[in-house]
Amino acid sequence: MSLLRSRRRTPRTLVVRLDSAGDVLLAGPAVRAVAAGSSHTALLCGPQGAAAGRMLPGVDEVLTYDAPWVGLEPAPVTRAATRRLMATLTAGRFDRALVLVSYHQSPLPAALLLKLAGVARIAADSEDYPGALLDLRHSRRPDRHEALAALDLARAAGFALPPGDDGRLRVTPPPRTAHLTGPGPYVVVHPGAAVPARAWSPARAARAVAALSAAGYRVVVTGARAERRLTARVAGRHALDLGGATDLPHLAGVLAGARAVVAGNTGPAHLAAAVGTPVVSLFAPVVPAERWAPHGVPHLLLGDPHAACADTRARHCPVPGHPCLDGIGDAEVLAAVAALSGDPAAALTGEPAARGERSGQRAQREPRERRAQLDQRAPGEQGEQTERGATV
Repeated sequence: MSLLRSRRRTPRTLVVRLDSAGDVLLAGPAVRAVAAGSSHTALLCGPQGAAAGRMLPGVDEVLTYDAPWVGLEPAPVTRAATRRLMATLTAGRFDRALVLVSYHQSPLPAALLLKLAGVARIAADSEDYPGALLDLRHSRRPDRHEALAALDLARAAGFALPPGDDGRLRVTPPPRTAHLTGPGPYVVVHPGAAVPARAWSPARAARAVAALSAAGYRVVVTGARAERRLTARVAGRHALDLGGATDLPHLAGVLAGARAVVAGNTGPAHLAAAVGTPVVSLFAPVVPAERWAPHGVPHLLLGDPHAACADTRARHCPVPGHPCLDGIGDAEVLAAVAALSGDPAAALTGEPAARGERSGQRAQREPRERRAQLDQRAPGEQGEQTERGATV
């Protein structure tokens, strides 16, 4: 049998990941496994994840759909948008599909549309009874990291990473960005996050930048165009402000050139991991660290894992003063940056209250009490205050 005929028999596969950029980046290892066993690999993303999807190795085509069951501000349900998606999926002639979702989401709305579009075999993790919507109903391992859970599903569906692929996050080579950062080593501080509970307050971030600068680090502050006021305040006179100066590929280039990145649990932290840069992760416990910590790179988690907001998926901190992150001391930040950047001269005598390993393994779990009762949260911390879809 010729190679051409063999390749024609290899399936056309669709991978669905409808959340934000960080979620799409975490799907990267699973996408590469799918691509290794497919003649054509398409990725269906939400609008916020499309740019990240175009950076994933193995992706031949990126499709975009603003799903009304996903995101912090879901799109309305319309027949027109659904018909456009159905036409696109039908024209794609996909043989198989993997629907990737976070542990708290359902794949079934997407699976229904895929079935109606004629996709023959659909695989997903699902706690809900899928009826005829899934051909492979897979159960994820408890507390599994999101990147590993997606890869587990791909393997269960018959897709394996190619030889030599270590399963870490990866993106296509980013552009050079020395014209943005200037010469010489630097540390990146990314102060923003789509979910405010996952980031320092602006004043706390500004103090950390000042402390890093005083310790001898050259600091670069990054952020989206909509965050330019934030990055200007955080950078002040102590750092280079690149707020609004980068698209996602150029941000990847800036992160790739950094000695370390200081960021909350947000997309740029996963982008830093994808370009191999160590991460000082300011990790608010509103979601579990074992599922969302930086994957595959040396990292340290800073923050209080036992805070009252633990496991609430709160979008805004329910505790006055945001103590789980704003309570991190400058000495902890400096010691973590020194440890990850390999700069013993800058290390301080204070030990960081950090969790994680320099070896690049997943962050160590720490026991935490589960806050299951709503009456243990601050008043008003319900409904619209809690994440329902997007996770980074």
